[in-house]
Amino acid sequence: MKLWMKILLGLFLGVIVGQLLPEFSVSIKPVGDMFINSIKMLIVPLIFSSLLVGIASMEDTTKMGRVGAKTFGLYLLTTALAITIGLTIGTIMKPGAGVNLGTTTNIVAKAAQPFSKTIVDIIPTNPIKSAAEGKVLQIIVFALLFGISLNLAGKKGKIVIEFFDGVAEGMYKLTNMVMELAPYGVFALMAYISSIYGLAVLLPLLKVLIGVYLGCIIHALITIGGAITFIARLNPVRFFKGIIDALAVAYSTASSSGTLPITMRCARKNLGVSDGMASFVLPLGATINMDGTAMYQGVAALFVAQAYGIDLNFGHYITIILTSTLASIGSAGVPGAGLIMLTLVLNSVGLPVEGIALIAGIDRVLDMARTTVNVTGDCMVTVLVAQSEKELDHKVYNQVATF
Repeated sequence: MKLWMKILLGLFLGVIVGQLLPEFSVSIKPVGDMFINSIKMLIVPLIFSSLLVGIASMEDTTKMGRVGAKTFGLYLLTTALAITIGLTIGTIMKPGAGVNLGTTTNIVAKAAQPFSKTIVDIIPTNPIKSAAEGKVLQIIVFALLFGISLNLAGKKGKIVIEFFDGVAEGMYKLTNMVMELAPYGVFALMAYISSIYGLAVLLPLLKVLIGVYLGCIIHALITIGGAITFIARLNPVRFFKGIIDALAVAYSTASSSGTLPITMRCARKNLGVSDGMASFVLPLGATINMDGTAMYQGVAALFVAQAYGIDLNFGHYITIILTSTLASIGSAGVPGAGLIMLTLVLNSVGLPVEGIALIAGIDRVLDMARTTVNVTGDCMVTVLVAQSEKELDHKVYNQVATF
């Protein structure tokens, strides 16, 4: 049985077991936690070593700047399109109509830091501390600068680059080992989630759920699938098949950063993206590309506005689009980051922050869908940039897979 089939089987069995055996499902949560910890264990050394090697492989500084500009531009563009889709769905479906948020209890959300502070904080004062605390954006910046410096160091720099190349290869092998545990970890996670978030909790917010999931599907099929078809001139079905392992893990873990090792594996082995390109583009995407999260902001913001009877005009919509797009740069690729980002968006247009209280109850279920779209967008941009730089192996991409 293929790995993706095992993961999906674990996912569906977990949902069923969670409904039938809630106490047992809670008791096996540590198995899921161990799987999550195993993935988190990979993140810092994998990002640092692979990104450093990817940068060092681009000895042409012109190419480095060109690839960086393409990557950053595509991520911001797709995020802006995603939030637009979310606002459109929220306008049509009116998910907040008839919902009384006045009876919900207030929650205290972590304040979102100003965008200017996000920019300042990307430069680590202590790279070792940043690695220990898992501050991915700071790790990426240090890896980029260190990789460039090693290139400039000449022969002595190559010795260090070869060392980290070995580290990166070791991390790829370790990722393969951890992935063998994925079906069991996903089963335990989904069983626990299913036992906690039963249908009774989901029904009152069914329109929000439908809106977010519908938006995620539209963005994945039309925006992402369309870009693969018309810009990259590649088969979109093959693209989605190639990343199905990553999507299954993303859905169950709700973490873009946590899924990164599997995403890199899919891009390299299934889509034919060169090691250097995957190592450069994907870690950036896991940090700054939040397509699904941005799309969710649109639906959630309109849900809060409609629930409180507040009318938003075109200017408010533009503000939400810009705020969500820029906030995505500083939004962590971890579960729950969407709520922090939503606080910033609501504040930007003067909507009551208390409105996220009810959404917080189903945030995990929403987070699973938007994380899956985040990862899909990361892979799409990677393929587009690799194709434009002639670093996509078409034989690997078009290989006949047996599913």
